[in-house]
Amino acid sequence: MFELLLVGLVALLVLGPERLPGAARTAGLWIGRLKRSFNAIKQEVEREIGADEIRRQLHNEHILSLEQEARKILSPVHEPAKPVEPVAEHSIAPAVEPAPAAPIPNAPTEPAPTPVASPAPHDPTLPPRAP
Repeated sequence: MFELLLVGLVALLVLGPERLPGAARTAGLWIGRLKRSFNAIKQEVEREIGADEIRRQLHNEHILSLEQEARKILSPVHEPAKPVEPVAEHSIAPAVEPAPAAPIPNAPTEPAPTPVASPAPHDPTLPPRAP
């Protein structure tokens, strides 16, 4: 409080009684503008910090939900396997292997006919074939 009184007294001596009210009004307007500007900047920074915190929190929640889904998917893999019940012997039909076919005696052995290749259709991009 003492400092403010001292500044006022110096301003009265320097500016004089005629110009002091105008100078005080101008100083008040500038101080008010500075306060409003600082408050606006402060609110903007707080809003951005709050938005960053919200983004970070949403990101963390998303990662947590992904981890939970991964645990649900992987939990059956980590569970011990159930023991397999033995299958009764009589429930499976025995496999009968067919006896190899015996060659018929005095049967003519002819070679299998070779398939005749049909001529491929002519490709117009290739040169003509020789007959």
